[in-house]
Amino acid sequence: IARIFIKTQQKSDIVPPTDPWKTTGLSGKQLKRAEVAQDSNTGQTQVSLNFDDEGTKLFADITGRNVGKPVAIYLDGQPISIPKVNEAILSGSAVISGGFTLLEAKQLSQRLNSGALPVPVELISQQKVDATLGVDSLTKSFRAGLIGLLGVMLFMIFYYRFPGLLSVFSLVVYALLSMATFKLLGVTITLSGIAGFILSIGMAVDTNVLVFERLKEELRFGKNLHTASEESFRRSWPSIRDGHIATLVSCVFLVWFGTGFVQGFAVTLAIGVLFSLFTAIVATRAMSRLVFKWFKEDGNMLFLGYTKKESSEVTNNK
Repeated sequence: IARIFIKTQQKSDIVPPTDPWKTTGLSGKQLKRAEVAQDSNTGQTQVSLNFDDEGTKLFADITGRNVGKPVAIYLDGQPISIPKVNEAILSGSAVISGGFTLLEAKQLSQRLNSGALPVPVELISQQKVDATLGVDSLTKSFRAGLIGLLGVMLFMIFYYRFPGLLSVFSLVVYALLSMATFKLLGVTITLSGIAGFILSIGMAVDTNVLVFERLKEELRFGKNLHTASEESFRRSWPSIRDGHIATLVSCVFLVWFGTGFVQGFAVTLAIGVLFSLFTAIVATRAMSRLVFKWFKEDGNMLFLGYTKKESSEVTNNK
């Protein structure tokens, strides 16, 4: 069988001048198919070849002139098989034998069939995709998430003062617990997963906002700081609970019916929501009970960012 040449290469590039083989007119385009077969007498594994009409004539001429001699089959400039011609083959069907294993026969037939494709190999363009491309995207997303988290922390401290600082400690605990869970469960962090994690940060902050706004309301009603703190958590709980349950239900449906990136988003969001619920209600509440006793019974109005008007309202209520 003739060597198979690629249009973009010269003959001298494929076959070195010192190559002892002579090129014939038979190539892969005249090969109909190559497949694995077994000898009906010996049971040995073979590779059968079937040529079209043009290939049948060329193959008959080649085998007729080379009985008892080897014939090399080339693919991409390299010999893949060098069978010996036992007799002239006029039918256009031949077999290559030689003690093949089944795997070797499959590989040879696949290579012969791939060389028979009538499509020239031309390099139109090439592009190098760096293996760090995905890592770079993840790094940028993490950086964006950290910047957003820091921005939220600064806002909470600026607007809610000391309680805002407590919520910052709560957010740090939340982030550490979430990351540890991702590691333990083997959650693959994708871009969609980072998006779910960042969204859960927003829910954690929202929980603290509900509690602190309720705390302001309780103080306006004239309650002391300890009582107002306990009431703010108790009265905020139904809204916080319902919001988190609704989000978790949505996550369940996304995991159940979604695929790939959607599932990653839902899993990280669900984990984040659970921990945001824990840190906001348990961690923030525990720190509030521990620290608020340092303040006066009516509380320092500045620690919640009260305006002068709000401070006078509290005084009048009392």
